Amino acid sequence: MPFTVLPAIDLWECKLALLTPDGPVPSDAFGGDPLAAADAYIAAGARWLHVVDMDLAFRGEPANADVIRTISARDATRVQASGGVRTAAQVADLRSLGAARVVVSSAALDDEEGVAEILGRSRPGETAIGIEVSDGRIRPRGTDLDLELAATLGWLAAAGAEALLVTAVDRVATVTGPDTALVRRVARAGLPVLAAGGIRSLSDLEAIRDAGAEGAVVGRSALEGSLDLSGALAWSAV
Repeated sequence: MPFTVLPAIDLWECKLALLTPDGPVPSDAFGGDPLAAADAYIAAGARWLHVVDMDLAFRGEPANADVIRTISARDATRVQASGGVRTAAQVADLRSLGAARVVVSSAALDDEEGVAEILGRSRPGETAIGIEVSDGRIRPRGTDLDLELAATLGWLAAAGAEALLVTAVDRVATVTGPDTALVRRVARAGLPVLAAGGIRSLSDLEAIRDAGAEGAVVGRSALEGSLDLSGALAWSAV
């Protein structure tokens, strides 16, 4: 089965950015231009792009709609949009910009009824659920939320979640390698899993696949060129 590699484009005030422990910081890659990054990733063979509105995630207000709309209109690629999404209305807004799939934030997981509403309104393939994990528990960045992982995965599966994006929080914006044990643990829930955090090489992608993931979001390593993205995308299509 093909493995999906999704290069990430993190947006902060309509420019490229990286998420650090101190919050978003501008990135000089591609001159800070997210459209140039998108075009480079598409030229390398990307068929999905993971686009994050960090203004929405950290300020609670979307600020990158025009960029998301423009990237979503690019031929030969689809956008998976993310960034603090907590409500069905926010999912609908991102879908209206052209996003093929929207990642519901793990910060929304304290509201089971709200998540069930989002899933009930979504058509097949339109949503994934973000699972941000630190020290074996769901602990979304920027919140005080602290949830037991297995129990949360259980009710998400029962509620009809179609896919999970599991992020190893301590490895975000690093190139220290993925948390394959975490991927393996989440994959046991029986839902399709995308993995994020620390990915630096093709061998890391192979390890994630072997741990049970069906795809991966690659951030800093793709943005700064330490990952051979063209090679990784060619491998993933086989």
